[in-house]
Amino acid sequence: MKYETIDELMDKAYQAEGKTFGELDNTGRIKKIKSKGTLGHIIEESFFGYSVNSIAEPDFVELGVELKVTPIKKNKNGTLSSKERLVLNIIDYMKEFELTFETSSFYTKANRMLIMLYQYEKEQSLGDYRILKVFLNEFSEEDLAVIQRDWEIIVTKIKNGEAHLISEADTMYLSACTKGANKDSVRKQPFSPLKAKQRAFSLKASYMTGIIRKQLTPEHLESLSTNQELKEKTLEQILDERFKPHYGKRIDQLCREVGIPYNSRNKSMVPHIMTKLLGVKKNNLSDIEEFAKANITFKTVSLEPNGSLREHMSFKNINFNTFLHEDWEKSELYELFAEQKFLFLVFRYTEEHQPKVKRIPYFEGIKLWNMPQKTIEEELYGLWNEIGDVLRDGVKLTIKGSKTYNNLPGPKFNNLCHVRPKAKDSKDKVKLPDGQYITKLCYWLDKQYVLSILDK
Repeated sequence: MKYETIDELMDKAYQAEGKTFGELDNTGRIKKIKSKGTLGHIIEESFFGYSVNSIAEPDFVELGVELKVTPIKKNKNGTLSSKERLVLNIIDYMKEFELTFETSSFYTKANRMLIMLYQYEKEQSLGDYRILKVFLNEFSEEDLAVIQRDWEIIVTKIKNGEAHLISEADTMYLSACTKGANKDSVRKQPFSPLKAKQRAFSLKASYMTGIIRKQLTPEHLESLSTNQELKEKTLEQILDERFKPHYGKRIDQLCREVGIPYNSRNKSMVPHIMTKLLGVKKNNLSDIEEFAKANITFKTVSLEPNGSLREHMSFKNINFNTFLHEDWEKSELYELFAEQKFLFLVFRYTEEHQPKVKRIPYFEGIKLWNMPQKTIEEELYGLWNEIGDVLRDGVKLTIKGSKTYNNLPGPKFNNLCHVRPKAKDSKDKVKLPDGQYITKLCYWLDKQYVLSILDK
């Protein structure tokens, strides 16, 4: 069936709200499918009455509207978020670089999307999933400016013969996610003999969460920039301009300026200060719209007077329950660095370290960073692979005096990343796959590697 106008299409789409996929299905497809990825086929066939396809043009060609059926999930704190990125179309490296943004495969496909949201429930059957919300998505001017910049970053890598080095974390809202059966799903690229992983344009799950919350909840994320700023500048440039007047100030002085009590033990103090300096009302950087949509998280770096670091940089604890059951590109470690950007908030002490003597650092600057794809596929993969090998063989625990040592990859492993304890105390333990118990372990970046990031 063809729809003559957007209003006619939307009138039809709204009829799906509140209905389950089982109720909408009239072909019996729901009984045969095993993957939620094919739920969209039921909407295409049974509800809108057109054949399942994978054409380059939008699904409703005459209106320039693409149909997307995508899941949301309810978080432990009661908020709603996108369960996954919104995958669009496979990138043809041999053609995409010849196009402009306005004629690109992404823009042609996704400029106007009819999005149908359903709530994912782990224990629920696919037929009982219910359509919660239907809406027409057209990108705002400020979002489109960021997305165009993202597209240009991806295409520039193709033009430079670096399609094999594309990473999801290179970009802010639009990403190029891997798309294939396995790591052998590769394609030719035009300016290098090396084959590159097959990738698809996609909107990041974090970006989709921002869109979803605006549709489903009254609470809107707060923006730190104006529409015009995002059109003309990168987020890092905007952040640097906001923070620059405060570089060189001691953190207790910043506290006085923004009206926050100084407490070195308060972990929320630094992000609270930073939001105030940015001029937003939120108390956490992750509640800022640009941070949330681009999946940016912050890390504090405290330099010694001579520019060195006393400690390595910690990230999240290792989940040993799932580690051996994950493929590399679906693993917790891969997603931590391949899909996320980090804002380093850099501070520096002016006094040398002395045991039990409190020091108050100065705010020195910022660095927006993501791990390069080459590093992810080499050193980071090496860490993940080594952990897996040790876990499969059984971790060797050695007791020396009051301390217990293990043979998991430590600080001297590859000069980039390692694992080591991060726990409340020695009694804060977790069970290993082999049944032994070990003090909780965390992923760490080596301090020299962190310094090399700041030097660039």
